[in-house]
Amino acid sequence: MAIADMEAVILAGGMGTRLREETDIRPKPMIEIGGLPILVHIMRLYRRFGVKRFIVCLGYKGNVIRDYFVNYRLHNADLEIDLSTSAVRVLGDVAPLDFTVTLVETGADALTGSRIARALKHVRGDTFFATYGDGVADIDIASLLDTHTRSGKLGTVTAVHPPSRFGEIDIEGHEVRTFREKPQIAEGWINGGFMVLRKAALASISPSDGARSLEVDVLPKLAADNQLAVHRHGGFWQCMDTYRDMTLLNEMWASGKAPWA
Repeated sequence: MAIADMEAVILAGGMGTRLREETDIRPKPMIEIGGLPILVHIMRLYRRFGVKRFIVCLGYKGNVIRDYFVNYRLHNADLEIDLSTSAVRVLGDVAPLDFTVTLVETGADALTGSRIARALKHVRGDTFFATYGDGVADIDIASLLDTHTRSGKLGTVTAVHPPSRFGEIDIEGHEVRTFREKPQIAEGWINGGFMVLRKAALASISPSDGARSLEVDVLPKLAADNQLAVHRHGGFWQCMDTYRDMTLLNEMWASGKAPWA
């Protein structure tokens, strides 16, 4: 299937409890990096490879996401407001997002597998991308799809090396030979999101069942049935779980050297 014919399903319904100072007022995918929600950064990553349709699974504070996309120009343009009449005039314009966004209410408390199952009615083809609304990477989406297609399996996950929280030093005798600040861990792989799935991968989940998890009920079963392929990504990957992560991503963006951009 051509990338341009596929949708990317983005999980954006969780509470993000480890970022409570931010998520008390907005869902985690709406936390900004360089003035744009991380959700938009993720969409732009896919769009560079030809994906034009996005399906966002809403839950916690979903109306914040609805408001942002419905009023995208108002959120990003200069405005003139006549307070005597409440008339609003957009001054100039903003660069449009040249893709479509389908916002799906998937429930306040539903787990990840159930959210995707409830969104499948909006997926036009048999195969779709899926990812979380809180992580960015310099991943090659076309290569990911190629890995999935060649595997012939129901699902493909991207395996990544998580970044270390600490600096790494290479010691020789009493001297430090090299020092790397918070490098990607060389050993060990984790699920970095950026998945490709066929609808049959979620066939066992009823949309009425909100208690099914992608990570517990879907991916382990696919692996046990030899239906889960892996795409190894050794480059940059960073999730936004904590305030520290948010600060790091904003610093990368401000430097003009954000790897995912």
